[in-house]
Amino acid sequence: MNFKEGIDISIPFRATDDATSAWYVGPISIEPVRGEGFVGSVAEGGSVNFRNLTLNPHGNGTHTECVGHIAPECFSINQYLKQWMFDAELISIEPEKQGEDLVITKNQIESTLAGKNCEALIIRTMPNDAKKLHKNYSNSNPAYLAEDAAIWIAEQNIKHLLLDLPSVDREIDNGALAAHKAFWNYPENPRMDATITELIFVPKELVDGSYLLNLQVAPIENDASPSRPVLYKKD
Repeated sequence: MNFKEGIDISIPFRATDDATSAWYVGPISIEPVRGEGFVGSVAEGGSVNFRNLTLNPHGNGTHTECVGHIAPECFSINQYLKQWMFDAELISIEPEKQGEDLVITKNQIESTLAGKNCEALIIRTMPNDAKKLHKNYSNSNPAYLAEDAAIWIAEQNIKHLLLDLPSVDREIDNGALAAHKAFWNYPENPRMDATITELIFVPKELVDGSYLLNLQVAPIENDASPSRPVLYKKD
């Protein structure tokens, strides 16, 4: 395995109007620190670049979250993601039309995965193009994961779910969060070491199959953090 040839499947956090976004958040802001006699911008005459960043992990780019996303307790992704290399399977699925919705179903996942075992499951939705790198998902009713699909994934002991959508749940679901709760088995017996990574982008030239996944998050004590999932082709 060549560790010099990783495939980054993250979407950057950009301070531009065409940045990928969801949940009605604007682009991230990057502003130089200003004080008496000091400006944190070399372009403005400062000696160094010293900037403040304001962002929303869930709405501004690729992020990884733990059960703290839906729990009243302050569970941190930085505390519960303690392993970073996983056997992963990449599958491509075209969500099924169900009324006004597009849904990834249990049958689709089970049949596409075809009995393969993995620690991490990566779902690329079809059609797939580079527009996902600049898409505003707010008020668009994106595709989502059926509750029984999330239950099935958890039953297979798949600990890490990655997909190129803003959420595993429907954009407007009146707070049900059915797929989140099913995947984490919350609140009955929460899978504390399980994670969901949303808003990835898998290039079209990457074929479905088995990979080694390196999943890294920024060490922020929060339910979610910006992340960089990287895939390596197995020999």
